[in-house]
Amino acid sequence: MAPKAAEKDTDRSASLENIAFIRQMLAELRQVAERENAEMLCYLIEMACVEAGDLQSRIDGGSVGHGN
Repeated sequence: MAPKAAEKDTDRSASLENIAFIRQMLAELRQVAERENAEMLCYLIEMACVEAGDLQSRIDGGSVGHGN
């Protein structure tokens, strides 16, 4: 059985990988929306990307938040 600290590191690593994947997919979606001149979609996707970045920072131990 793995020690608790090792489990937390594994969980954190998996979470960071998942959020990085989401950010990558959002970036691709934003490119598609931009090609279609879908300004509101671009904006909403960009906000989701910012949120994903904030979440990555929180998971990674940073203190970056919504303007804090």
